[in-house]
Amino acid sequence: MFVAMNNFKVVAGKESEFEEVWKNRESHLQEVAGIVRFALLRGDAEGEYISHSTWESRNAFMAWMQSPAFAAGHRGSSMMGIVAGPPQVKLFDSVIAQEFAAPTA
Repeated sequence: MFVAMNNFKVVAGKESEFEEVWKNRESHLQEVAGIVRFALLRGDAEGEYISHSTWESRNAFMAWMQSPAFAAGHRGSSMMGIVAGPPQVKLFDSVIAQEFAAPTA
């Protein structure tokens, strides 16, 4: 498993606008081999967001980065004036991965 995260700092008062851009975007991720899950996370700190994607492997992520789906998903959506600078990219290879079913009563 491989995880890619983009850490965003959103300009104060622009949080709703930032979330709307993400909700209304055409991500094209559903057509990409190797994607497992995507989430946009809002942090406890004001204006803190992380886009979090989980992949079968680093190779699957790298193939997506070089694909037409990546180019299409990042075309045309400007975050100018919404984010305070470019996101900080963080990449992680899984060492341990565990999934748990919800306990039943």
